[in-house]
Amino acid sequence: MQKFALAIALISSVAVCASKPAYSASTEDPRPSLLASLDGDWVMVGDVRGKPVTYKLVVTPVLGNTFTELHMKDVQVPAHYEARVFIGYDKESNQIIAHWLDNFGAKYSIPHGTGNITENTIQFQIPYSHGPFRDTLTFDPIKKTWLFEIEASESSGNWKHFAKYEIKK
Repeated sequence: MQKFALAIALISSVAVCASKPAYSASTEDPRPSLLASLDGDWVMVGDVRGKPVTYKLVVTPVLGNTFTELHMKDVQVPAHYEARVFIGYDKESNQIIAHWLDNFGAKYSIPHGTGNITENTIQFQIPYSHGPFRDTLTFDPIKKTWLFEIEASESSGNWKHFAKYEIKK
């Protein structure tokens, strides 16, 4: 009788464990609200090294809302530039972690960048081997637009304009 009761208890516990998922994703968005406010379809108009550019920008939460993906694509046909930027937020360190991948290839996708969110600004630096880049996204809550500035570090330690875009819906 004890063996029978033990078998029933064992089968019951296996059935209960099997019915529960090992991981249940929360429906709550864990991203900071400023990062989540980037979500949607946008147009980026600006310049790269003084040359005018226009990109289509689609921003979506990915990987269980742990990252925000910015998919930028040149509107020219065929597109001359395309990038996917993954921005995540680490609550423990209170830091932004960014991964920039583009059509220049794999070797330019490393290393990752780190930074912070302050008020209406998301900023991170990527320490490339040829010199760091600083990316700054600033939200204008009145116009509901973004300004995206990318700067390259000079050997003097100063920051130099690389690209600047106004982002509108």
